[in-house]
Amino acid sequence: MPTPLLTVNGITKGFTANQPPIVKDISFSVYPSEIFALLGPSGCGKTTTLRLIAGFEKADAGTIAMEKRMLANSNVHVAPESRGIGFVFQDYALFPNKNVIENVAFGLRKTAKKIRRERALEVLRMVGLTKLQTRMPHHLSGGEQQRVALARAMIARPKLLLLDEPFSNLDPGLRQTTREEVRSLLKAAGISAVLVTHAQEEALSFAERLGVMKDGVLEQIGTPEAVYHYPETDYVADFLGQTNFITAYVRHGIADTPFGRVKVGGDADGDVLLSIRPECLKIHRSDVWNSGAKVGRIIEEAFKGHNFTYCVEIDGEHYFVQADYNNPFQIGDLVVLKAVSAVAVTPSNHSEVDGI
Repeated sequence: MPTPLLTVNGITKGFTANQPPIVKDISFSVYPSEIFALLGPSGCGKTTTLRLIAGFEKADAGTIAMEKRMLANSNVHVAPESRGIGFVFQDYALFPNKNVIENVAFGLRKTAKKIRRERALEVLRMVGLTKLQTRMPHHLSGGEQQRVALARAMIARPKLLLLDEPFSNLDPGLRQTTREEVRSLLKAAGISAVLVTHAQEEALSFAERLGVMKDGVLEQIGTPEAVYHYPETDYVADFLGQTNFITAYVRHGIADTPFGRVKVGGDADGDVLLSIRPECLKIHRSDVWNSGAKVGRIIEEAFKGHNFTYCVEIDGEHYFVQADYNNPFQIGDLVVLKAVSAVAVTPSNHSEVDGI
């Protein structure tokens, strides 16, 4: 494992004495050339964490270091402009009275004018905006403004870039293409990044590792695949996408469920809470499949282009299952569900099961 570029250790931050801290004992590392995401709902503390790393806020406790350099502890607070960290704000924060190249060059405002311009043209070429260098911000599309903000943050060659919900103001189609472009630019430049987002798909597709936050606490850190397929808590399972929760008795890694017997990941034993993703269920007609599973009835369906999501009622409980787009099921059909896999999660009594 390489030496971390950024090390955040036990940082805590509160803003009022009579309220709980916004950020509580957060610890994680970011490695060279790695893209890391902080994922969570609004108000969970992820942007505050980003501002603490940038130096815009002072932590009440904990340490922040870049490689071997201490940026923040109880005795040290390095100013934001001296940290070697770039920041892309949610609203891009472009100067309305400056054109594209002037906005970008502002990131090197203490450097000689000729060097500023040469470097500004270099990063504009990287983000594909050389031809728009004289445009004013209000004449740019949302995606173009986003790339100007990115270029301004990159001009000083930061080792770390902080991205605060950078794609949230873009239309859905543009959001995906811009996200792909920005990721390619970061990887080509070898810049590490920390992305803050509330969008699950964005974190899963953009980051190499992510941390899921709730109420100022990091609930789980891992690769997108690991966190999605092996959530540790019901909150993480629910926040990363639609899932089915059931309580079942597990013995020797096998649980009896309304979907028949299923293998359970992890070291669970006894009565546990299971998370089963809709794509981990298979749907069959009840008259052609005998698996020991209980018979249910389809009560809702949603066509999503590449697949259908069905809601199946079994003994008064509702379960969601994904099926191929050409599956011949209809509302009212009697069906059985077969679980492919399940994972045991720690209950926290704060999950909200999504609708269809």
